[in-house]
Amino acid sequence: MRLQHLLSAILLALAANASAATVKDREGAVREDKAKLENDARWNWNDIDGGFRLAKATGKPLLVVLRCVPCMSCAGIDASVLQEPELVPLLDQFVCVRVINANALDLSRFQFDYDLSFSAIMFNGDGTIYGRYGSWLHQKDPLNKTTASFKKALAAAVAIHQDYPGNKTALSGKQGGPTPYQTPVEFPTLAAKYQSKLDWNGKVVASCVHCHMVGDAFRAHYRSLNKPVPVEWIYPQPSIETLGITLATDEIAKVEAVAADSPAAKAGVQAGDSFLSLNQQPLVSIADVSWILHRSPDSGDLPAMIQRNGKKTTITLELPGGWRSKSDIGKRVGTWPMRAMAFGGMKMDDIEDAERGPLGLSKDQMAMRIFHVGQYGEHAAAKKAGFQKDDILVEVGDLKQRITESAIIGHLLQEHLPGEQLPAVVLRGGKRLELKLPQQ
Repeated sequence: MRLQHLLSAILLALAANASAATVKDREGAVREDKAKLENDARWNWNDIDGGFRLAKATGKPLLVVLRCVPCMSCAGIDASVLQEPELVPLLDQFVCVRVINANALDLSRFQFDYDLSFSAIMFNGDGTIYGRYGSWLHQKDPLNKTTASFKKALAAAVAIHQDYPGNKTALSGKQGGPTPYQTPVEFPTLAAKYQSKLDWNGKVVASCVHCHMVGDAFRAHYRSLNKPVPVEWIYPQPSIETLGITLATDEIAKVEAVAADSPAAKAGVQAGDSFLSLNQQPLVSIADVSWILHRSPDSGDLPAMIQRNGKKTTITLELPGGWRSKSDIGKRVGTWPMRAMAFGGMKMDDIEDAERGPLGLSKDQMAMRIFHVGQYGEHAAAKKAGFQKDDILVEVGDLKQRITESAIIGHLLQEHLPGEQLPAVVLRGGKRLELKLPQQ
């Protein structure tokens, strides 16, 4: 095994462990959260309906924080939101609700990045969404306690609330769309195991629908109907980095860098610009940007208003065909079930140029080293079909060109259906081996 291969394997293992890390006593953590906050003066604990009623009665905006308590990710910012004194003046302007499970969420209202373990949505008491907040920076680092971006999101939501309902038309794009089921536990994949309420008299964690399960349920729904998975569910809540923009993590939507020759560069976006609106929608956070992209077309124009050197300027970002497939979904927890659907439970990565020559591989052909082959259930389908760890996938279906794992997943889930057996070619010990990759 080459040193580069070994280091990649180690990093993969570390990333997988980090994304899946949970507190040692998951059951105790959930019960402790209930004990501390069930009668808290600020937080309406797990009572969304009560929060909406109070928001209507007081005229305050409503803040709903969704938190997966057993998950280590986002633990730092969660602790800060509950304890940081500097947040108190902002939180006092909201009716605050804390939700720790997704079982009974009204999916027409609660549409956000389900792969995050800490998210927030700001509403009017009538149900109108002002904005969304969620941070992949905090998701990847459980020790990160900074609340700079959260404070700015709350302040921006308060400003939107002060202009309401005069700005209601501009908020129309922020509202959720139709869903096949009203709540997560109505999806067949979840209905067999979960109820709308947590089992406080039994194993409460086992009775909890985690947010990422909602995204999983949507994708399983389409597969159960023998339909392609919609592209927005393969690449959910995409980062604007797919268009060549890196946003500062401590701001609402300030441009930190622009990639050369990207759609953003062609539109004239510059480092230091601040997005004030995107597709006519006011922004409160980077999560708002991802929501707008989530609901954007597969190609076309995306109008934006930016502020540069104190002046407002209107620009148009072009969404090139296939822009979503540029997303890197490799570290999303929701990608693992998709790997079972498309790959039979394998994890693979593109082989870098320096390693291709000695292996006799060109720079423009597919060459995906298989780092992981599942062992159980639907994740063992590839193993049963003969695939092995360290195989190099060079052909699958009609794909032979160089491509990322994320792009392969998207292609297979859109172009092929459960039950198909796709012809595939792997290199094993320098020899070509023809196999069949099952679609599930």
